[in-house]
Amino acid sequence: MPLIQVKMIEEVFTPAQKKELITKLTDAVAEIKGEALRPNTVVLLEDVRSGSWGVGGRGLTTEDVRALAEKKTA
Repeated sequence: MPLIQVKMIEEVFTPAQKKELITKLTDAVAEIKGEALRPNTVVLLEDVRSGSWGVGGRGLTTEDVRALAEKKTA
């Protein structure tokens, strides 16, 4: 049974985006290993408190991640 764990900084993804992420990750497993695994694929999304996620010695906040996402789409 595949288990996919995704950790993300809180309040970056909306509930609708989280639902989409679960669907697409499950779809990816089914596409790669076959439909028989779809009903047995578990996706666990875990929110990490803003500021409790560090990259390069610097704590990232929800606002930091939103700013990064805006730069990539702009």
